[in-house]
Amino acid sequence: MQVVEGDAMGGDDRPAPDAGSSDPIALARVNWEEAGWGGDVAVGMEAVTSVMRAHQIMLARIEHVLKPFRLTFARFELLRLLAFSRRGALPISRTSARLQVHVSSVTHAIDRLEHAGLVERRPHPTDGRTTLVALTAAGRNTVEEATLAVNEVFGDLGMARADCEALVAAVRVLRRANGDF
Repeated sequence: MQVVEGDAMGGDDRPAPDAGSSDPIALARVNWEEAGWGGDVAVGMEAVTSVMRAHQIMLARIEHVLKPFRLTFARFELLRLLAFSRRGALPISRTSARLQVHVSSVTHAIDRLEHAGLVERRPHPTDGRTTLVALTAAGRNTVEEATLAVNEVFGDLGMARADCEALVAAVRVLRRANGDF
């Protein structure tokens, strides 16, 4: 395997994949560089593509373990958020903000979970303009069982703990730089 030397733009000294490489994303970076889009652009393309692929891999694993519970990861996150709340209920607008998704997405998830008997809508006790979404007993049981399954995935991502911590730190930098928090 040849080594790609750093360029004037501040590139790295990483191993370059050869034509027989099995990593399609690394090969895409070589194509990017050969097309004249090297330096930060090629590194950025490889980073974005790698994160997107990692998202697909992780989501597929999570969705697989949630399938027996008839939950998607988005619905699981909503149930888990409610289970973590003091009363098992939150205003719909607050669930949207905490999950960092649009209210319409939360409303759709609530509709599906309500149809399954896992949550219910309730009027807010002191604010007539606000609707709460609340766990049902079945919802609480389901989320507790599903959490055990999800934690098996969380506990073994196929990376060492130090690598997981480094990944979280790197992604946190990206999130902060893009105004996520």
